[in-house]
Amino acid sequence: MRYLDAVEYQGFWGSIWDLIWWFLLAFVFVSYLFALFAVVADLFRDHKLNGWAKALWFIFLILFPILSVLIYLIARGKGMAERSAAQARDLRSAQDDYIRSVAGGSPSEEIAKAKSLLDSGAINQAEFDHIKSRALS
Repeated sequence: MRYLDAVEYQGFWGSIWDLIWWFLLAFVFVSYLFALFAVVADLFRDHKLNGWAKALWFIFLILFPILSVLIYLIARGKGMAERSAAQARDLRSAQDDYIRSVAGGSPSEEIAKAKSLLDSGAINQAEFDHIKSRALS
């Protein structure tokens, strides 16, 4: 291969600017996908919007994808943030309730449960003392 042939062939990315341009386009495309998925998720999450309005938004998302996402984010962005925050609060409270239900009660409740197990013969005195010390620590 001659030197001139190697210089003429520049491959997929002919220069650093082609590489920068490619990364910029990839970033814009991935950002658009994130926004599109957020809009679709918000359409499903919104209970105030009726089915016909949701269908209309979906039709516009298919026919005019970028423009529809931008209009949706501008027109309904505040409500979108409120619905997202409400869902996060609901998930957080459900998680906290689950953790409280699994974690057990107060130390006095655990000692009372252990005492009832000791009285029924399910555990011995050493196990009761261990549960009691763990509950009090």
